[in-house]
Amino acid sequence: MTKNISSTINHFILSIGILIMIVPIWIIFASSTHSSLFINTNGLQFFLGDNFIENYSRVLFKKSGFFNEITALKMFFNSFVMATGIAILSVVTSLMAAYGLVYFKIKYATVIFWLIFITLLVPLELRIMPSYIVMSKLNLVNTFAGLILPISASAIATFFFRQFYKSIPDELLEAAKLDGTNSWRFFIDFLVPLSKTMIAAVFIFMFVFGYNQYLWPLIMTTSEQYWTVVMGLKTMYGSISDRFAFVIMSMIPPVIIIIFLQKLFIQGVFQNK
Repeated sequence: MTKNISSTINHFILSIGILIMIVPIWIIFASSTHSSLFINTNGLQFFLGDNFIENYSRVLFKKSGFFNEITALKMFFNSFVMATGIAILSVVTSLMAAYGLVYFKIKYATVIFWLIFITLLVPLELRIMPSYIVMSKLNLVNTFAGLILPISASAIATFFFRQFYKSIPDELLEAAKLDGTNSWRFFIDFLVPLSKTMIAAVFIFMFVFGYNQYLWPLIMTTSEQYWTVVMGLKTMYGSISDRFAFVIMSMIPPVIIIIFLQKLFIQGVFQNK
């Protein structure tokens, strides 16, 4: 009896938490299907309206910006490319950095690792001007490379992979050596497959991190053709229904990534505990 009561209370608390997260998003979505005049007159709506196709097609394909040079569809593409590039490079560089620190007899490897880890204390805002100057000298302003490269290295991802590699038994490396496997083949054939859950978790974290960037794209882009979703949300669409529609559509790419990788993501998170 006590167990059933405890389970009911737990499920009730979880349901309340889910409602707190979902209801505001639903209200935004429902309101985005009404006209701006209707929302301004009657307030936010809980039920769907009749302007779904009209509102979303207008937001998605209408040219906007200060010079009417970009559409929301292009901004979604820019953000997706930027976030994917940051996530992939973060995974690759962190995997290889952790591999070198754990499996190679590097002098002062621990000191090097802590120097990498200390970079977490240096926020992007503090290094944004030096990074911009370097990118400018390399002629990477208004390019995807300029948006991706300076923020694609992740100390926290290196930390996760390093801790995971240190938990792998040394017997695996010894067995690989007996089979004549070189360092590169050991990394590709053994460590990378074993790291797939951690890779999925880091990829999701870094994708969301890159997708939500505002300050760095704002500094690195002088052309509207490279605007991202967050920049567009800040500067575009004066009507309230258009803004709501834009917000809902901006959630779609991260949600799709999480849905496809959620199983591996959950395994990776609990694997690191």
